[in-house]
Amino acid sequence: MRPSLRAKAIAVCDNKIAKKGEAVGLSFYAFFANRNDDPDALMEVAEWWIKTHRLDHFEAAVKIREMMRSGK
Repeated sequence: MRPSLRAKAIAVCDNKIAKKGEAVGLSFYAFFANRNDDPDALMEVAEWWIKTHRLDHFEAAVKIREMMRSGK
């Protein structure tokens, strides 16, 4: 996944964790606006989430943040 998407995902995770606590979950849709204005980026994250890592629809934000930070 491109570095700019990783940075955005980490920032979203940090924000969600700060607002709702360590147990907050999210889906990859949390990284995007409610409209599909960047389908290539959406598909890139969806592939990372679903195809590469076979994650559930909702996952713990702390787990996703750590995966993104570690480059998985």
